[in-house]
Amino acid sequence: MPTDLLTGPWALAVMGLLVLGDSFFVIVPGEIAVTALGAISSASGSPPLWAVIVCAAAAAAAGDAACYLIGRTVGTERWRWMRGRKVRQALEWARRRLDGGTATVLFTARFVPFARLAINLVAGASGIHPVRYLCLVGLAALGWAAYQASVGAIVAALVPGGPVVAVIVSVVVAVGLGAVIDLATRRARR
Repeated sequence: MPTDLLTGPWALAVMGLLVLGDSFFVIVPGEIAVTALGAISSASGSPPLWAVIVCAAAAAAAGDAACYLIGRTVGTERWRWMRGRKVRQALEWARRRLDGGTATVLFTARFVPFARLAINLVAGASGIHPVRYLCLVGLAALGWAAYQASVGAIVAALVPGGPVVAVIVSVVVAVGLGAVIDLATRRARR
């Protein structure tokens, strides 16, 4: 049965790897994995929702910290891809945002895939104190993981049809919420 794989011992590890990979490559479905496992948790009771949240938060914080470390040790200009016009614009945008409020930006960036990478690289290159950075990123990752897993869990509790239906509907709801937030953000910037 397909849900046996999602409730088994490897489900949290696979989700964690997807979330970690999502920190570097935005095409990796880390958010979807957390939402889906939150739905599975609610529908089947396994893995426990708290474990989904803790594992997702740990993987997200580890990925963000790795990006910070790359920014701190390598900087933001060493490799050719970092000097491209669009990447330079993203990094300058991130630098301006970090100057305006580090905590707000780190929390917000956790929910925006492309911004997350730029913000964490620039945070490292800017020399933000590692202890302060790690505390803020840990809290942001925990909030993000709780949100993502809760969307799946709430949808699974409200929608009848078992774990497979819960996963499908929760992923659609999560993607829809993300699209609405993106639209609202774009309109607010105008």
